[in-house]
Amino acid sequence: MAGERTGIRIVVTGDRGTGKSSLIAAVATESFPENVPPVLPPTRLPADFYPDGVPFTIIDTSSSVENRGRLFEELKRADAVVLTYACDQPMTLTRLSTFWLVELHRLEVKVPVIVVGCKLDLRDEQDSVSLEQIMGPIMQQFREIETCIECSAATLIQVPDVFYYAQRAVLHPTAPLYDQETQSLKPLCIRALRRIFILCDHDMDGALSDAELNEFQVKCFNAPLQPAEIVGVKSVVQEKEPGGVNDLGLTLTGFLYLHALFIEKGRLETTWAVLRKFGYNNDLKLKDDFLPVSSKHHPDQSVELTSEVVEFLHGIFQLYDTDNDGALQPNELRALFDTAPKSPWDEAPYEYAAERTAMGNLTIKGFLSGWALMTMLDPPSSLGNLIYIGYGGNPASAFHVTRRRTVDRKKHLTERNVFHCFVFGPKKSGKSALLSSFLGRPFPDNYTPTTCQHYATNVVDQLEGTKKTLILQEIPEDGVKKFLSNKEALAVCDVAVFVYDSSDEYSWKRSKELLLEVARQGEGSGYGVPCLLIAAKDDLNSCPISVQDSIKVTLELGIEAPIPVSVKLRDFNNIFFRIVSAAESPNRGIPETQTGRNRKHYRQLVNRSLMFVSVGSAVAIVGLAAYRAYEARKNSS
Repeated sequence: MAGERTGIRIVVTGDRGTGKSSLIAAVATESFPENVPPVLPPTRLPADFYPDGVPFTIIDTSSSVENRGRLFEELKRADAVVLTYACDQPMTLTRLSTFWLVELHRLEVKVPVIVVGCKLDLRDEQDSVSLEQIMGPIMQQFREIETCIECSAATLIQVPDVFYYAQRAVLHPTAPLYDQETQSLKPLCIRALRRIFILCDHDMDGALSDAELNEFQVKCFNAPLQPAEIVGVKSVVQEKEPGGVNDLGLTLTGFLYLHALFIEKGRLETTWAVLRKFGYNNDLKLKDDFLPVSSKHHPDQSVELTSEVVEFLHGIFQLYDTDNDGALQPNELRALFDTAPKSPWDEAPYEYAAERTAMGNLTIKGFLSGWALMTMLDPPSSLGNLIYIGYGGNPASAFHVTRRRTVDRKKHLTERNVFHCFVFGPKKSGKSALLSSFLGRPFPDNYTPTTCQHYATNVVDQLEGTKKTLILQEIPEDGVKKFLSNKEALAVCDVAVFVYDSSDEYSWKRSKELLLEVARQGEGSGYGVPCLLIAAKDDLNSCPISVQDSIKVTLELGIEAPIPVSVKLRDFNNIFFRIVSAAESPNRGIPETQTGRNRKHYRQLVNRSLMFVSVGSAVAIVGLAAYRAYEARKNSS
């Protein structure tokens, strides 16, 4: 079934007396009815009426003023609109552009429009103006017009064709594929067809051999091409597009030319059959059911790429790193995503989140950690983009859902390869500078407040040669209250760090407040996380009060002493390694407030009391059982 649709709704509208009802009655009965009601009830035609096998319902409408509201409701529910005029009434033709098409724009009815001239048998024979001359200027102005056709319900001339074109405009629309003005394929269509070409070019030689072309034909149309047909196809391409064929077979240029030719000749169903076989919907994006990503997991679980996918990404990086310099230039990165609807890293939060060279080229570490970030934040988009760029493995096994953090804490061990760290701190404490330094960027000369989501992700080398991906997420001070209002906010966090300006007493006090807020939230929600304090701007004179108070606070909370760091002097004190190490020990470094200790002590007392009650009850039960046994033996003797 084309496009997997279960039905199509076609609304017929136009001026009074243009033949709407007669047109509908004629197609339904295959005859010209003598007496037709002013407005017919919905007319449903069966699935086998046209070859595409999709049933459709035709809605007749009244153009009277009193029924205008009902007309507007029907138009907004339409999959396609058949807009009629009467061939013997020139004024109704004029009304198409002066009223009806303008009204469809006002109502934001964004569906294909089929313009139909009814009562062809009544046209004045002396009128020699062609339909193309009449409708050409109107179609230039109103691009939603898919087709124009004239018919006669009285003589049944082209009546079935009207609704065939309407159905085809829904099932095989032109607009997503082809630009009528430039007479060329649209960019999204080219991207989709390029991906299909690459997937079918198994030997990756840049051309479809006869065997590959035949395999493509069988996959899409369940029928092989005969040798003579393959020769014929290549001859047609070579005649009009010399670069479309080479010694190895049909090139991408030739593949695109063939589809443009199909569309120009009205064979849109051919191109759509290919696109749908490879998972595309009418928006030229992969269908949801083509991306089987399960979103059902606990809040304290995360999603990571499997080793198979990481290996695939390594290969893709090397393939598009054409100059072998270990980094993707902007043009190489664009080429990599030429088969996707767009590059996913051209906008926030991915655009500036990964490591690049001084020239702005994406390193392999930046490339892989960027994919890790997208997989963590938006698994369906990550999977979709993997498939767009050519991943051919089982989509269901592309990702790994990690073990719950609560379980990791009990086991004192984590098996994760990607760690998510929240970075808290007051304004001007050095949070953004820390994130930038993680990506190897120079120390900023001017302060710029963070106003949107800000991430930095990179690969961190650990002991024994292991590598972990660390994702730093900056939490702006102004957004902390709203952020923590979500009881599960800390569930996704592996480590929380609190940055403060070590030379500013207020900065320390505010950072301490944030630390206590997070500690209380963790204790209350059950999602406590390891916490680290970072004493930033260590190149400046430290505030004595802050030094003394910070030691006291860390001892009280049972966490590590503040780690001095100077981003300006690039003295990081191994901070990123230490953040990852804290994440690898999920049971350690979790702050415990006095309230939390009291609550813990109370639970221990309650549990101990319950244990005593249980033991006492057990003793009583055993004693009662022994007494009953004694009484039984006594009575029997």
